[in-house]
Amino acid sequence: MPMATSFPRLLPRQTVPELRVPVVGGRSYDIRMETPATFSLIVFYRGLHCPICKTQLKDIETRLGEFERRGVSVVAISMDNEERALQTSLDWQLPHLRIGYGLSLPVAREWSLFISRSRGKTSTGVYEPDLFSEPAIYLVRPDGTLYFGSVQTMPFARPHFADILGAIDYVVKNDYPARGEADVTFERVNTN
Repeated sequence: MPMATSFPRLLPRQTVPELRVPVVGGRSYDIRMETPATFSLIVFYRGLHCPICKTQLKDIETRLGEFERRGVSVVAISMDNEERALQTSLDWQLPHLRIGYGLSLPVAREWSLFISRSRGKTSTGVYEPDLFSEPAIYLVRPDGTLYFGSVQTMPFARPHFADILGAIDYVVKNDYPARGEADVTFERVNTN
């Protein structure tokens, strides 16, 4: 049996890795240049081939104003190339959502994303790229530290953006701290 390779695990309250990608329309996204009032919302999606991603990104497109009113900047990023990212933006009717593309494998691994290999043509008739990342959602504070992360191995059962909006309201109102920050390994933990 092949030995599993480890890769970085992002921890809340720690600085997130670099993230710079081109964006459809000729601009670029750089996590270090973002200046949101509350959070940067980064949605890593599988790519043009994924019908569940289409539903997810169309949902966030309709909620962009709600996120902006809460001081949240939003971007969706995949490992797709420019042509596929442009097709995603046009075919999925996402005129306002920033669509980042060209995420490299090393950067995907730094962001703790799971990677899948192509299985050919999907049910929608679009070919999967040779390698692509599985979905993840991150909320990053303006200081560049991780607040929330949801990383998946499969395309199914993703968090709903309505729930994330509600959580942001609660977090801001109650100054709720990032949780999951304890990096404990083989330490005896008192469960009382």
